[in-house]
Amino acid sequence: MKKPLKLNVNGEEKQILVEPYSSLLDTLRDDIRLTGTKKGCDEGDCGACTVFLNGKPVTSCMVLAHSAHDADVITIEGLGNLDDIHPVQQAFVDYGGLQCGFCIPGLIMSATAFLKENPDPTEEEVRFGIGGNLCRCTGYSKVVEAVLAAAQNINNKR
Repeated sequence: MKKPLKLNVNGEEKQILVEPYSSLLDTLRDDIRLTGTKKGCDEGDCGACTVFLNGKPVTSCMVLAHSAHDADVITIEGLGNLDDIHPVQQAFVDYGGLQCGFCIPGLIMSATAFLKENPDPTEEEVRFGIGGNLCRCTGYSKVVEAVLAAAQNINNKR
């Protein structure tokens, strides 16, 4: 039986009815209709479903929706928009860190969280920092270039 759930998603309060066994990922995609967060492995291994839960990156497929009651959730849709694109999003566009695009939302979310913790990373640190995100299309080189460029851009704005 569905139970009430209240979330703050991308700055908007959402009150919905959700099954007790529903994951945060399924709730975001199926109930709230935010499909930028992707369902890859559904086992917490690929990182495609990464979102921020109370400011921390999580694989949303591994979080029960009801455990996020009253929480703040930021998805790729809430990170930036066309009028105010986030520097990490812009760097992925500028440096060609995109292929098919399926894993990119999770990679961008993970890279954004990583850069908050390590604003001036080395290439090796970036590779480690995005290590929980799998991509079948890229060799990660352009993704790493994009994250390094985003770090430089963010640091120049400070």
